[in-house]
Amino acid sequence: MSDDSCSPSPSATPVPAAPPRPLTPAKVTRQIIATAFFTFLVYLAIGIPMAVLPGYIHLDLGYSSVMAGLGISVQYFATFVSRANAGRMIDTVGAKQTVMRGMLLCSASGALLLCSALAQPLPFLSLVLLFASRALLGLGESLVGTGAIMWGVGRVGSENTAKMISWNGIATYAALAIGAPLGVVLDRSLGFAMIGLSGMLLTALGYVLARGGPVTPVVQGEQLSFKLVLRKVFAYGMGLAFGTIGFGSIATFITLYYADLHWSGAAFALTAFSSAFVGARLLFANAITRFGGYRVAVVSFLTEAVGLLLLWSTTTPELALLGAGLAGFGFALVFPSLGVEAVNLVSPANRGAALAAYSVFLDLALGITGPLAGAIAGQLGYPQVFLFAAIAAIGAVALSLSLYRSAQQRGKP
Repeated sequence: MSDDSCSPSPSATPVPAAPPRPLTPAKVTRQIIATAFFTFLVYLAIGIPMAVLPGYIHLDLGYSSVMAGLGISVQYFATFVSRANAGRMIDTVGAKQTVMRGMLLCSASGALLLCSALAQPLPFLSLVLLFASRALLGLGESLVGTGAIMWGVGRVGSENTAKMISWNGIATYAALAIGAPLGVVLDRSLGFAMIGLSGMLLTALGYVLARGGPVTPVVQGEQLSFKLVLRKVFAYGMGLAFGTIGFGSIATFITLYYADLHWSGAAFALTAFSSAFVGARLLFANAITRFGGYRVAVVSFLTEAVGLLLLWSTTTPELALLGAGLAGFGFALVFPSLGVEAVNLVSPANRGAALAAYSVFLDLALGITGPLAGAIAGQLGYPQVFLFAAIAAIGAVALSLSLYRSAQQRGKP
């Protein structure tokens, strides 16, 4: 039998499958929000203890303000050391599995924080359990935060990376805005133990929901070493680190700053920061696409610096709220503006690693800010913490301008 006799007739020639229909903007947004919800749950678990944890360590357990800052920073150090693993996990086993594993770690963190609260009569044991809880929370945050972004990008396409990053940030800071005052209410009404229990239950829910989510394909291609990816994004990460110091200073020391000045309402300063952050992300969602990441970064760092300088020089709680809000408004587009430029430096097969490497600098800045700002506060007073952060933001302006000039020389607008 000849080959021709086996060939289909022209009338039987199969019609090529139609390419998948592109998602409408509304469907893209729905897919993004559904994925960013996992980030929301984790950061709600992070935000709930944020306003009460420094006081618990400093006032209830009787440790120093430096130790209170370190208690916050342990989470960021744990996130920092696990970023490389998170990036590679996304690029090998997939974003969904990465998010699920992160949720389990965060749930275990809540259980340890609950144990820490029950061990309060034994301050050292309570502190050890608290530090262990913060470490697990940092590990889980690393997996969920990066994994959710890449899961969303896998669902809506790489052309929507900036939008996915922006909505992930909205979920992050909306959760912090809700979590900070909610944590104060829970602590005052039900006790510190409820802080750990709520975190455990929220992230257990996240695990269950993630299990039912769609699987996105793992992009095949040459895997660069994490060290090489880190080197590619280094300058962009340093800009992110300089800008993150302001957030770290506010998150760690705003409650003690208010207490030192005998003001009430420190949790609302965190809410002002987070609410302004979310508002900026919503109002300027397309700014990066329209004006470019470098231009947006410069304006963002300048706005953040103004807010931090206002916090440094303020004499009233109202102006402090305004300063926190301005700082949040400026910080809002820092991560996506430089992040989009950083991720585009590598091939699609390495973008999970690139995002993780870029995020390392956020973790490093937050980890260093706690003890360093605590030392500054101990020697010079709490206002100088915000001056230090403002100087760092101004340094980020100079770095962003330098990166912009380099990009222009390479022929990129």
